[in-house]
Amino acid sequence: MRLNILGCHSATPTENTHTTSQVLEIKDHLFLIDCGEGTQNQLRHKKIKFSRIKHIFISHLHGDHFYGLVGLISTFRLLGRTADLNIYGPKGIKDVITLQLKLANSWTNYNLFFHELENKNSELIFDDELITVHTIPLDHRIYTNGFLFKEKLGLRRLDKDKLRNYNIPHYDFHNLKLGRDLLLEDGTELKNEMVSHDPIPIKSYAFCSDTAYNESLVQFIKGVDLLYHEATFLDSHENLAQKTKHSTAAQAAKIAKLSDVKRLVLGHFSSRYRDKNRFLEEATPFFNDVELAADGKIFDI
Repeated sequence: MRLNILGCHSATPTENTHTTSQVLEIKDHLFLIDCGEGTQNQLRHKKIKFSRIKHIFISHLHGDHFYGLVGLISTFRLLGRTADLNIYGPKGIKDVITLQLKLANSWTNYNLFFHELENKNSELIFDDELITVHTIPLDHRIYTNGFLFKEKLGLRRLDKDKLRNYNIPHYDFHNLKLGRDLLLEDGTELKNEMVSHDPIPIKSYAFCSDTAYNESLVQFIKGVDLLYHEATFLDSHENLAQKTKHSTAAQAAKIAKLSDVKRLVLGHFSSRYRDKNRFLEEATPFFNDVELAADGKIFDI
């Protein structure tokens, strides 16, 4: 699992700072999470293949999280895309995008599916044989979701060296991977754990932006491998965080501590702060394993 940060700043883009957008590589999927202005330029800069993106998740309808979406959709059309594109976002996102396409007479030549969200409780919105995606209800000025990406438990891993001690036909290898015991030709029962190891531990990633300090998040993100949590403000502007329903670096760290996550990444920084290390200084007293997001930075999970 790999997280590519395309943009991690709030409000307005500048020459050197981009608004929220990131790509999560997980189990052969390439998921785009939020799509701030300039996202497609960042995708090109990072040399990420447009054609591999088949699912886009939009947290909420503030411009710094989705103003790049219609441009990306149009570029897909100009590049001759034929693969379906699924967009998951708040109710109203279909109207916003299709109105622009209609007025520009730029309908896509590929299937565009909108999955509009309005449930204020966590819900399953994506499920295949490899992963699940649930919404994470956030506390912001408008309806907003975070997203929890979680791998499914895979097959058991065969120990090739130990398998050589038994005359096991290849068609039974799959049964072993499924965790089943085998009855050998001589009538001996072969216990699965004798020739296999536990599956690779599952990985999980939680994306939480934008939100006020909200301890109800803990139930949804407990124990995740990586948490991205917004940290728009420092403690000196906690009053602004409360007013605008954003979080401070210290508040994000407290959520990480309560949730017992393995790693915390802070992002969605206000442009008023030039020294980003101050976010680390205010977060680390509450949670040790903290890193700062940066445009172009990669986190391996």
